[in-house]
Amino acid sequence: MHRITVIGGGLAGLTAAISAAEAGAKVTVYEAHHTLGGRARTAEGPYRTNDGPHALYNGGPHWSWLQQRDLIGPLAPLPPLEAARLRLRLRHKGVLRRTPPFAMLKLLRRSAQQAPVDVDFLSWATEQAGEEGARAAAHYSAVALFHHDPGALSAAFVQERLRRATKLPPEAHYPRGGWAGVVDRMAARAWNLGVRMETLSRVDTLPTDTPVVVATSLDAARRLLGDDSLTWPSGRTTLLDLALRTRRGDAFAVSDLDSPGWIERFTAQDRTLAPAGEQLLQGQIPIAPHETRADGVARAEQLLDLAFDGWRERVTWRRESVANGRTGAVDLPGTNWRDRPAVDRGDGVYLAGDQVAAPGVLSEVSFTSALTAVSLALGRNALDLKHA
Repeated sequence: MHRITVIGGGLAGLTAAISAAEAGAKVTVYEAHHTLGGRARTAEGPYRTNDGPHALYNGGPHWSWLQQRDLIGPLAPLPPLEAARLRLRLRHKGVLRRTPPFAMLKLLRRSAQQAPVDVDFLSWATEQAGEEGARAAAHYSAVALFHHDPGALSAAFVQERLRRATKLPPEAHYPRGGWAGVVDRMAARAWNLGVRMETLSRVDTLPTDTPVVVATSLDAARRLLGDDSLTWPSGRTTLLDLALRTRRGDAFAVSDLDSPGWIERFTAQDRTLAPAGEQLLQGQIPIAPHETRADGVARAEQLLDLAFDGWRERVTWRRESVANGRTGAVDLPGTNWRDRPAVDRGDGVYLAGDQVAAPGVLSEVSFTSALTAVSLALGRNALDLKHA
């Protein structure tokens, strides 16, 4: 029987553990934190905030894999499409609008020209739709990028995420009660398959008697493996979580087309996330390397002033944080996912996570890289593991 060690108990580590165990391997997972889930943890208590920005897209293989194993669980219902449109607000030229600039719509058409890899998005999109539409589209794409300058990234990279983020009906879904339910179901699946899970177990030295899947952040993997080549650009995002007393007429979400940023009222879909009579919001404001958390908070408060009347007097709880390099890989012009750090590091060591060489959007990269890592470790076809 194969034995595999998985370091990290987040989405990538749990996916690797489940797929390896389904293939007959004996698996041990080591997680440094006292709970599983990694960045997919959900806070306990009256305000069920996710530990960072997340969405589960139903258009990719990750969704199918989870669904086949009954791991998704109940989802927060999406508001009716027309209602969502009416309550989505877009800041453009300093004022709130209900519709994007017409030039931006040109870039959202399914028939739009395929963007190139080796040109930045802003330059390419300006040729297609003019500078105003290009900048608005670049800033809107931050909802799936969490980067302070999406226009500087590879045009092909941004276009794929922009198309999926604006698809109707929406691809993005949210597990009811936060991500903790998905993590708990994945952990239970792993446990029932015989996976041994050790929490509060930080690994400082790689085992040499089994293949190892390192399913940590790229920074942690670089330190653990002593490999300075394990780097790739990511985003840096100010997160502002707020609970407000409920008031009729609040926006479902507000997107900033003047600069990257987004605020969403999560209790519009899932009332279980906050006590009765309160609403839970999260602002996600990408910030540049030289900017501070306070800079992001200030921009979030500008959006709140426009879209949530009297919000300052309604606050019942507040939390601010910075997600630094925790929002997935971004690809610069001339690069794509194949150029990121390879899954196979040699000597029976494999990487899994959202900044490695695997396709997909957001959590799909962690999923795909985890399947690839296990298939290489076991000498199995990744397609076989997907359907195991």
